[in-house]
Amino acid sequence: MSSSYKAHNKKSFLAAAVLMLIITAAAVIFIQLRTDYLVLYNADTGKRYLTEKAEQGFEFSVEFIHSVNKTPVRDTYRIEDGKIRAYSTTYRSFGAGVQTQLEDGQEMTVDGDGNMIVTGFDITYDPLRYVISAAHDHVLFIGDRQISLRETCGKNTRVVFEVAPLFEILTKGLT
Repeated sequence: MSSSYKAHNKKSFLAAAVLMLIITAAAVIFIQLRTDYLVLYNADTGKRYLTEKAEQGFEFSVEFIHSVNKTPVRDTYRIEDGKIRAYSTTYRSFGAGVQTQLEDGQEMTVDGDGNMIVTGFDITYDPLRYVISAAHDHVLFIGDRQISLRETCGKNTRVVFEVAPLFEILTKGLT
């Protein structure tokens, strides 16, 4: 083999390796840009507080003190098909503003602490909105993490939970 043939082969191999690296990097970036994320942001300013990878079945909860009956309520949501769906609500006592009758497909159980848990909702949010109370905190639960929305977002702040691919988050101007 001539030295020019070896040099040509080496250059061809190097060019192919660089091309494969570029294609792989582009594929990884494309997949990341298309991956869904749960985004929490300020409804008025667009300030982003949280961006969390949210694959199919991802769960999060928001717990707060009910404004009328003054007991904790925890709403749990799941990400299904790129949307936020109500999964369950947990509360300790009946009263104004909490569910007192089950709808078709819903089920109520009572846990060991006496909390009532309603499941079987057919509600999708696009997006999900909350107003962070001035009187009591709203706490976001993601896995083992607890995040005070009052400390993170501020009292009386209107916030939005939304599922979006990273590309959309970056182009929406959420800071």
